[in-house]
Amino acid sequence: MTQRMKELIAQITEADIAYFKHDQPIMTDREYDMRYNELLALESKTGITLSGSPTQKVPGEVLESLVQVRHTKSMLSAGKTKSRDDIIKFIGGRAVVVSWKLDGLTLVLRYENGKLVQAITRGTDGIVGEDVTHTVKVYTNVPLDIPYKGPLEIRGEGVVSWDNFDLINQEAEEPYSHPRSLAAGATRRLDARKSHNRNLELRVFEMVVGDSDFANKHEQLQALSSYGFDVAEYVLICEHADRGQIDSVLDGFDPEQYGFPVDGCIIEYDDLAYGSSLGETGHHTNRLIALKWNDELHETTFLGLELATTRTGMISLNGIFADVEIDGANVSRAYLHNLDILDSFSLGVGDKVKIYKANKIIPQLAENLTRSGTLRYPDKCPCCGSAPAIRTSENGTRQLFCEAQSCPAKLIRKFEHFCTKTRMNLPGISGKTLEKLINNGWVRDFGDLYELENHREAFVNTPGFGAKLFNRMQKAIAGSRNCTLAQLIAGLGIPMVGRSAGRILSSYFHGDWDAFESAIQSGFDFTRLQDFGKTMHGNIYTWYADKSEAMLWRPLLKHIILSKEKENTNMNTDNPFNGKTVVATGKLENYTRDGIQIKLLSLGAKSGGSVSKSTDFLIVGDKAGSKLAKARSLGITILTEAEFEELLAQVS
Repeated sequence: MTQRMKELIAQITEADIAYFKHDQPIMTDREYDMRYNELLALESKTGITLSGSPTQKVPGEVLESLVQVRHTKSMLSAGKTKSRDDIIKFIGGRAVVVSWKLDGLTLVLRYENGKLVQAITRGTDGIVGEDVTHTVKVYTNVPLDIPYKGPLEIRGEGVVSWDNFDLINQEAEEPYSHPRSLAAGATRRLDARKSHNRNLELRVFEMVVGDSDFANKHEQLQALSSYGFDVAEYVLICEHADRGQIDSVLDGFDPEQYGFPVDGCIIEYDDLAYGSSLGETGHHTNRLIALKWNDELHETTFLGLELATTRTGMISLNGIFADVEIDGANVSRAYLHNLDILDSFSLGVGDKVKIYKANKIIPQLAENLTRSGTLRYPDKCPCCGSAPAIRTSENGTRQLFCEAQSCPAKLIRKFEHFCTKTRMNLPGISGKTLEKLINNGWVRDFGDLYELENHREAFVNTPGFGAKLFNRMQKAIAGSRNCTLAQLIAGLGIPMVGRSAGRILSSYFHGDWDAFESAIQSGFDFTRLQDFGKTMHGNIYTWYADKSEAMLWRPLLKHIILSKEKENTNMNTDNPFNGKTVVATGKLENYTRDGIQIKLLSLGAKSGGSVSKSTDFLIVGDKAGSKLAKARSLGITILTEAEFEELLAQVS
């Protein structure tokens, strides 16, 4: 048993280093929990706890390149359970606060005289963390000044919403595997400018040092909200609540309806003095407990790998399974992240496997019951057939890459990127359509899209195409001939230079392509611009110097007319949004995310990213989430999309 304990300690420690230090998980959460629980059971059974056991400390590593800071109070984990019976027993008729267990990077913020002076990660053992003040200052919602002037220390979670995660991955050269990795990596950057456009947010859940007059947890959280912090959403369960009432509250915490990654709920005693009196172990505090959702395992058959080559050349790996129904939806595939994860399951076609939805959202492979190990690495790019290469990242994880410059998949993905509504806005030209256009030799560069009239007869006589599709495409293509420099730059696919960067470049160069190109030719320092770091600067020059890239985009220039960005000329004094800070949240029917921002700017409004006391209006769509709750608590004017448009109609 002792030998097994040593093996488990080594495996868990290796996983902790990969997860906390490198933000590159080498095992699934479920695999980690299984090893941890096995170790805990062995320690209980034998009465032996080995030195260095992760059950006796909070996992985490301090990065060597960041300054180490000692915490005022040790940051301990919560005890965990997947049993509601355990939760009922824990509550014991007392009042408790139930909140989300957010899945991000835990942070401590210190304030003196109402000003933020330091931000620290949890770090090793919860005793020593890393100073990340420089990046936390560029979070979208961290107050740098607060009304409370006494010493204050709070804890919260640095997170990235699912929506922002998806948007950032659209721009990323190599997509992130999870919002947690994105939040952790961006917060630990040495150059805060590289974190500015990552839409990092803080959700506060505890006051460690501060006003001691609060008797209850919910009062403490209300005070933090009044100081300007976005507090993790919570529900107060009053004392003597029955099982039905408790279950009803817990059922309301549905991760599929929440905008941020979560991996359970936290239940904490509302009576702060009582909670403090319960003490703590070396690993966790006794005043709260985490309810993690049960992973419902479903057995199915592994059928093989589905491969896809991205526009960067990275070959994504998806495990394909016989269909199985989970939470009312058919699931047949799960993303396997990298070759290291793939290796860990020893897969083979026909193996019996178990899958589940992590946090009830993301399909994951749980275990391989057969472990035949007969699956071999793909030896061909799924598109061009060339032999892929294995690249090892700085963090040690291995990925497959197609390095063939002529790979059609790269080309198709680049055209898809170019045609996207939020780039050059060519709706109706799908990936499948582009594949046929490229394979038939009608389209070889972006400019060829604007010369499809030369292939009209062949196009309309091709099965699956026809005159209607051709006319629809021609209409979209004609409409895109007039575009802005911001749209053009975003559509060109320069790594990490997307829509936001395109707007900044368009503004600086006054919408003039020649000015932008001349700047590159004269060695312009793009790091002078807001949110531009050395990597983006280098990417622009690398892209411009690439002859194969130039063959793709340069023919386009003769087909388009660049128009200036619309200025904020609509300054009608009757416009209720002129000069106001307006935030939009949720899914709107008539506006994209970019569209509503452009509309607000045209009205002379300031488009905000998060709700605060300075927000004047909140426009809400479907699944508005935490911003709506925050706006209600601050008394901010809330408008539906219809009410917003009605106000515009009254003054137009």
